[in-house]
Amino acid sequence: MFLADLHVHSNFSDGQMSIPELVDFYGSRGFGAIAITDHICEDHTFLGLAAGYLKLSLSQATFPLYLEILKAETERAQRVYNMVVIAGFELSKNSWFNHRSAHILGLGITQFMTADGDIRDLTRAIRSQGGLAIAAHPVSTRKLEPQTYHLWNRREELKHEFDAWEVASGPHYFQEVHESGLPLLATSDLHRKNQIDSWKTRFNCERSQDAIFSAIRSQDLSFVFYRDSHPEYVNHHLTDRPLDAQALTQP
Repeated sequence: MFLADLHVHSNFSDGQMSIPELVDFYGSRGFGAIAITDHICEDHTFLGLAAGYLKLSLSQATFPLYLEILKAETERAQRVYNMVVIAGFELSKNSWFNHRSAHILGLGITQFMTADGDIRDLTRAIRSQGGLAIAAHPVSTRKLEPQTYHLWNRREELKHEFDAWEVASGPHYFQEVHESGLPLLATSDLHRKNQIDSWKTRFNCERSQDAIFSAIRSQDLSFVFYRDSHPEYVNHHLTDRPLDAQALTQP
């Protein structure tokens, strides 16, 4: 049984830590798996071009080095911490309007992808690599920041395009996603060290990417709240539906 955080950003996009620093940060805390999921922003929008100019997005030019470092750190994490490191990205379709914005996690990826194009084409391209497509923070994150509502607004037509939908992002648990009947995943969306206090996903499977992916697809998992100062877990099992949203967001 182990904790995983499958939505983590490095300084290849807008995170503060390098990939090796993230491996040590999570490995020293006993985590069993993490996914590095740096942003890939659109090439044909003003916001996407701005992110690229500011080096807040992976690009075709930086992606090979990203994968090279991930490969080396995957081997080190396994050897030093018995921790799985999953290569990923976050396809980021940002708009001035919340209802047009959408973020898609690709877990287990091996090839660069642009964030431009139709949602279905993007999720199917992720899956064609053998990866998982995850709907990232599809409802309000409960923070004063741009929101990404596009996937949630289209959830009925897109529900079979995703392997899971984030039911928590950082310290906030999304009751509406929990009650939706969709497959779920809880992550921190970590950019800074202090964001480690957040909801995580707990697995009871082998420590391997294939076993983790299988557990996500079958929803053989549970959710816990992790506090770095007091690493005690508040359990939330999938069979507990429904739960009180206030209790979940204030563990």
